[in-house]
Amino acid sequence: MALPDVVEIVPPAVTAPVRVTIPGSKSITNRALILAALADGRTALHGALWSDDTEIMVEALRTLGFDVFVEPDPVEAGNCTITITGRGGEIPRSGTPSKPLEIFVGNAGTAARFLTAMLCLGNGSYRVDGTNRMHERPQAALFESLGQLGYRIRAEGGHLPALLSGETASMSRACTVSIEESSQFASALLLSARHGGWQVTVTGEDAEESAYVAMTSKLIEVFPQHGGEYWIEPDASSASYFLAAGALLPATYLQVHNWPESDWQIDARFVEFLRRFTSDAEYEDVSRQRDLGDAIMTAIVVAPLLSRPSRFTDLGRLRVQESERVQALRTELTKCGANVTEDGETLIVEPSELRGAEIETYGDHRVAMCFATLGLRVPGMRIREPNCVAKTFPNFFAKLSEAPPNGLGAKVLDAETGRELLGDALLAE
Repeated sequence: MALPDVVEIVPPAVTAPVRVTIPGSKSITNRALILAALADGRTALHGALWSDDTEIMVEALRTLGFDVFVEPDPVEAGNCTITITGRGGEIPRSGTPSKPLEIFVGNAGTAARFLTAMLCLGNGSYRVDGTNRMHERPQAALFESLGQLGYRIRAEGGHLPALLSGETASMSRACTVSIEESSQFASALLLSARHGGWQVTVTGEDAEESAYVAMTSKLIEVFPQHGGEYWIEPDASSASYFLAAGALLPATYLQVHNWPESDWQIDARFVEFLRRFTSDAEYEDVSRQRDLGDAIMTAIVVAPLLSRPSRFTDLGRLRVQESERVQALRTELTKCGANVTEDGETLIVEPSELRGAEIETYGDHRVAMCFATLGLRVPGMRIREPNCVAKTFPNFFAKLSEAPPNGLGAKVLDAETGRELLGDALLAE
């Protein structure tokens, strides 16, 4: 049962201690799926996120001929255990130039980039395609790097759909990749580099300072190359909504169960941003490149409730993700009464008196979850297209609604009828 077209968030009537579980990291899950497929043997991924983006990756691997089994997680409904039998770098299935094997990646950037590089290890032809929005998202830097390695890529304007072949016109072992538009280009190459024999040089940003490239390198180092078991930590980006809820509802003591112990996820730093709710000290600008990843969107949406102006910088990459996120955040916050100024790749958010509004989500899961979180403090927040949260967090609204200590105790209503949603009616599809 899918969510209705518009839902309304009713703030909790009472606050109580909360200890919430968060589904697994999408970034780690989709990287681990590629590494498990390339491993030599069977690998079980525990605590793997089960959402649209990871399901797309699993279905693509099945299309390629890999044996993949999915079992529900008994503790966290948003997780599963995924078991994959790797083939030591071999891609079991492929197509021909006249009939390439079709691989669909939806609007999943990690699947689009990681699979494209991996498919170059195959011995045949492939066609990678996605949604209309995925056709608009950048791919050219990855295609150029694969071309430097000798692989044949045909893609109009550097976008999907793309035709590619694992057969090379001329073999080179070295390539350079720019991550100015997306660090996923470097991660895609690094995940398959050992089996391809590739030497990858990263430009456009210091690779050691790029959190997502560093995550990829660290995961490669510890991942079982010959099969085994691997445990995926909770998603810090998804945790940001609940950490923010703890700040928006001051009487609530909120703890995230099994908080990530590694330093792999840049959004684990969201805790540092939250100190602004209680600190009187001046705070430096918050940078998308340096300080936070996707959780900077959560920070932007709650910033009008702070006592001082906030500057969010280096937001360029947000413009080429699931939606034009800079414009979306400015537009929807303005609807809520916030004073927001857009200046190039910077948003300046002033302290503001907020009101509820009907939020256009642009089909973007993070826009939906950010403004639903704001609805825990601001009455009357209505979220259009709430099912888009299925991309990374299908049970998000169920966790908002569940009674403490496992949830926040908010009510989620069908905005048209006023009916409270319960049980499976809170799950996104």
